[in-house]
Amino acid sequence: MIGLGIETSCDETSLAIVKDGKELLSLKIFSQIDLHKPFRGIVPEIASRAHLEKINPLLSEVLEESKLRLGDLDYVAVTRSPGLTGSLMIGAQLARSIHAVYGTPIVPLCHLQAHFAVLHLEGVEPIFPVLGLLLSGGNSAIYKIPHFGKMEVVGDTMDDALGEAFDKVAGLLSLPYPGGPPIEKEASKYVPDPKEKDLLPPLLRNLEQDRVAFSFSGLKTAVSHLIAKQPDLSTQAVCYHFQKTAFELVERNLKRAVSITGIKRIMAGGGVLANSTLRNRLSKFADKNSLEFLSPQKKIYCTDNGAMVAALGYYLFKQGYSKSLDFTVSPVRQETYI
Repeated sequence: MIGLGIETSCDETSLAIVKDGKELLSLKIFSQIDLHKPFRGIVPEIASRAHLEKINPLLSEVLEESKLRLGDLDYVAVTRSPGLTGSLMIGAQLARSIHAVYGTPIVPLCHLQAHFAVLHLEGVEPIFPVLGLLLSGGNSAIYKIPHFGKMEVVGDTMDDALGEAFDKVAGLLSLPYPGGPPIEKEASKYVPDPKEKDLLPPLLRNLEQDRVAFSFSGLKTAVSHLIAKQPDLSTQAVCYHFQKTAFELVERNLKRAVSITGIKRIMAGGGVLANSTLRNRLSKFADKNSLEFLSPQKKIYCTDNGAMVAALGYYLFKQGYSKSLDFTVSPVRQETYI
């Protein structure tokens, strides 16, 4: 079964062709980072225009690389939520156009779920239930996933997502945008004294023990106060302690989610998972707590991409889920299809 995946939710234009939900035939991504870098954030109008300019050339590239024609497709999977409405519309119109000409069934889906399906392109078996840990620029959440097509929120973003916090802290330190890679690089240079106290306060200390919630706005503010009070503190030290405190919150929430649900199989996804320090910490955390932790080995699979959309589309389509032209896009996530 051959499927095309279309992803245009935010600042990556990506198309991919996948066979049987697990074999990648072609993947193309145009990253808009350089377009948004002067503004240190995503500008919706710029994003939608870039998608419009790049989506047809990328379609030609994936078809040429896979040696396929549009008529060979069994389904077209496309991100319908969440994301920037103008950007989502670009991908949706391409899917509708293919359907109008070839009658190809459309599988409109939530790309947050797709972050977990991409693991099957690396040989991970679809065994459920699982906990889905999503850490990205706009989302930090943990979901209970009984099967593809349904997600139940265990813990969600209260204010800033982790990726957004990285970007804001990078701005405070005059580091490049996006903030994830430069902060990790600076943090890796710092060698803490074993007797050194944490420079940033623990997060959400007073929350109920069974509550799962992500909040990074306070940490960003704490970093700002730390820089003001200790101007001679090195950038490396600030980055190290920021990462340490942020990742401790992730581990704490994950431990609570496992305790609440009893699920010990964890799939992780999202752009922040490209951070090697975080991946290593979570792997050690899983070993210590007898958990199965799965995250994409290829960093390109951590970002928003068409391959993950095509992979999830395969499982949804097999279960009988598809649309023709009568679907809409939405900035709000869709948690249940089937």
